[in-house]
Amino acid sequence: MSSGSATGRWLRGLHFSGFSLVMMGLLILAVVVLAPTAQSLISQRQQIADQQKAVDALSGQVSDLKEQRARWNDPSYIRAQARDRLYYVLPGEVSYLVIDDRAPAAQTKDAPVSSKLQKTETDWLGSLFGSFMGAGLSDATPSQLGGTAPASTPTPTSTPGGK
Repeated sequence: MSSGSATGRWLRGLHFSGFSLVMMGLLILAVVVLAPTAQSLISQRQQIADQQKAVDALSGQVSDLKEQRARWNDPSYIRAQARDRLYYVLPGEVSYLVIDDRAPAAQTKDAPVSSKLQKTETDWLGSLFGSFMGAGLSDATPSQLGGTAPASTPTPTSTPGGK
């Protein structure tokens, strides 16, 4: 029981003056009053930091859009975009667009010629639908698709002995 008596002696040895009790009361009151204010201050600082990040991101987008607008003010850029996106050519130029550059399938010579209906060996409806959807939903540029437009008009060659 010596530990209980030591604690009792320690508590009896503490003497609080009126001044120390008033100061402890003011300290507790200050914590109660200032804690919500400090919490709202920290919350507002976090919101300000988040908004500043958003402003910085939007400023970057604005500068990118200004650069893009400056490019669109250049007539040569507009001409290049019309050639690439819309396949436009200048008067006198000839444009070639290769849609399917695969080699044609070898035709069989032993296929009978008949006026009756025959069953096709390919699914033409699926192929048509795939081609339609591929053309309509593709984001690829003509150069990525493999189609190229010549830079100049090809010169015709004459046949020997021809008129």
